[in-house]
Amino acid sequence: MRVLIIFSMAVAVSSLAGLSVEAATPDESYNKAGCVACHLKDKKLLGPSFKDIAAKYKGQGDVVAKLTDKVRKGGVGVYGPIPMPANTPEKINDSDLKALVEFILKTP
Repeated sequence: MRVLIIFSMAVAVSSLAGLSVEAATPDESYNKAGCVACHLKDKKLLGPSFKDIAAKYKGQGDVVAKLTDKVRKGGVGVYGPIPMPANTPEKINDSDLKALVEFILKTP
């Protein structure tokens, strides 16, 4: 019995060792978090396009932290009356959110 338990644990550990924790691409994060429901890359849908966001915040210092916080908490009024809901870490983790905001800000 003890050998079976040890063998099972070894198999489980080796299975986990094969898994890698890899950050999502901005496109994967955009889809998984549901941003696609309100935002398009090049034109307004319910929320502003990535292009409009990039233009609005171009050249502003510490904008990544500002927009990351805004996406986390949600908001209303900057682009109109439709509110953006808060996006919790369960929807998008901190590193993927930061990478997505940086990607949005680089949209030409």
